[in-house]
Amino acid sequence: MDWKPDFSSETPLYIQIKEVIKNKIALGEWVVGTKIPSQRALAEHFNVNRSTVVSALSDLMAEGLLEGNTKGGTKVVNNTWNLLAASPPPDWSSYVQSGNHYPNQPAIQHINRAEFQEGIIRLGTGELSPDLLPSAQMKKIFDKFSANSFTLGYEEPKGNRYLREQVVEYLRGLGIQSSPSNILIVSGALQGLQLISMGLLQRGSSILLEKPSYLYSVHVFQSNAIKLIGLPLDAEGIQTNQISRYMKGYNASLLYTIPSFHNPTGCMMSESRRQELMKVCADEGLPIIEDDVYRELWFDEPPPLPLKARDPNALVLYLGSLSKSLSPGLRIGWVVAPEAVIDRLADIKMQFDYGSSSISQWAAAEWIGSGLYQEHAAHIRDHLKRRRDLTLQLLETHFLGIATWSVPSGGFYIWIRFTVDVPMQMLFDHALKAGILLNPGSIYDRSAGNFLRISYAYAKPNELERGLSKLADLVKEISKPSV
Repeated sequence: MDWKPDFSSETPLYIQIKEVIKNKIALGEWVVGTKIPSQRALAEHFNVNRSTVVSALSDLMAEGLLEGNTKGGTKVVNNTWNLLAASPPPDWSSYVQSGNHYPNQPAIQHINRAEFQEGIIRLGTGELSPDLLPSAQMKKIFDKFSANSFTLGYEEPKGNRYLREQVVEYLRGLGIQSSPSNILIVSGALQGLQLISMGLLQRGSSILLEKPSYLYSVHVFQSNAIKLIGLPLDAEGIQTNQISRYMKGYNASLLYTIPSFHNPTGCMMSESRRQELMKVCADEGLPIIEDDVYRELWFDEPPPLPLKARDPNALVLYLGSLSKSLSPGLRIGWVVAPEAVIDRLADIKMQFDYGSSSISQWAAAEWIGSGLYQEHAAHIRDHLKRRRDLTLQLLETHFLGIATWSVPSGGFYIWIRFTVDVPMQMLFDHALKAGILLNPGSIYDRSAGNFLRISYAYAKPNELERGLSKLADLVKEISKPSV
C-alpha cells in the first residue's frame, strides 16, 4: 500500500487505518478470502504502534468485514456490498489457488515487490542499471521511426521479416548458419522457454540442467508438469560425464544449459567441455536448449563459439535476447531451431499474444542492422568490467575470511559462498530493513543455502560500496563460525 497515515490530522490514526483497509475491501482490491498482512507488518508499514493496528482491525471485525485467529491470520470474510446482499460474492481466493500455473517462490515474490521500494540497493538484480541503458540513442531511433512510414498492425507469426534477416546476419558473426525461416522472434528468451515447454514436451517428462540454475527460479517447465533434474557443475561447466547416467535414470527429453556466463554462478563453459557436451548429446540423441543471452557481455576475450555453431545435426535450440545487453523493456529475443519446430512454436505464440510488439521489433532491427548494437555492446562491456573490478575489490576488503568467490570473465554475477554459518532468511530480512535487497542462493538450488548471487550490473558504484560494506557487517553480526 502506498498510503501513509496523516499524523497531523485530527482523525485518530486507527480510524485512518480502518478506513483505508475498508476502502480496499469495498473497491475489490482485497476480495473475500484475502489474507491481509500481519499486525506487525501493518504497524511497521504505517509506522505506528501495534496497538493502533489492533484497534483498527478490531473495529473491522466487529463490522463483519474481517475474521482472524492466531493460526490462520486475519482474512477478509465480507465486503460492504456482501453485507447487504442475499447471496455471497465469489470466493476469488479459491480460484487463485486452483490455477494450473505455479506461483513464484515466496522469496521471488518478496524480491519482485521489494525491487521497487524507494531507496533500495539491489545487490542481486539481473539487469542493466538504468544509467547504462541507451535512452538517448533509443530516442533517436524512435525519432527516425516517426519520420518514416511504419505499421502499427500485427507482424507475421514468426516475427518481422527484416528483423529476422538482421538476426541471421548477426548470428553469422557467431558462426551460426540460419535463415529467416529458422528464427522466431519472442518477447524475451523467457517466452521462448515457455513456448518450448508447452509445444515440444509431454507432461511428466524430464529435462537435465546445471545445478544451480536460473531455471529453478521460474516455473515455466514445472507448471507444465515437467521435472527439472540437476547435474553437478564445476569451473568448466556442466559435468558431461554424468549426462548419460542421468538421462537414462530419468528418461530425460532434453538438456538446458547457459554455457556463457552462467546464471547464477558466472561460470564460463570451456571449449573442451563444449566439444564434450556436443559429442555426448549427439551420441545419446539428447536435444539441447542453449540459453546464450549473456554472450555479448565478455570482458577480456569473447567466449568460445556457441554450441549452435557446431551443430550439423540440428541438435540445439538456440535462445538469444537483447534484454541483458540492450534493454529489458524492449522485450525482444529469438529462438533458432529447425523450421518445423519454429512453425510449431510460432503457432503457439500466436495463440498467446499474436506476436511481439511490432514497434519493438522495428527498433531492434534498427539497432542490429545499423551496427549501433555492436557499438553499444562494447560500451556496456567496458562499464561492466569496471563494476566487476570494483565489486571484487570490495569483496576483498569486506568479505575476506567470511566468504569465497570466483572471478567471472563476463556477465552480471559473482557467486559467493559463505565460510561462516549464516542464517540466510535472517540475513535477507536484516538486509532488507537496512535497505539492501539480496538474491539468496536457495532460489537457484535448494541446497545452496550458504550462497548469494551478487550482481554488479544494476547497483551504481556508490551503492555497491555502501551495500557490500553494510552487508558484510550484517553477516559478521549474525553469523557463527562454520564447524
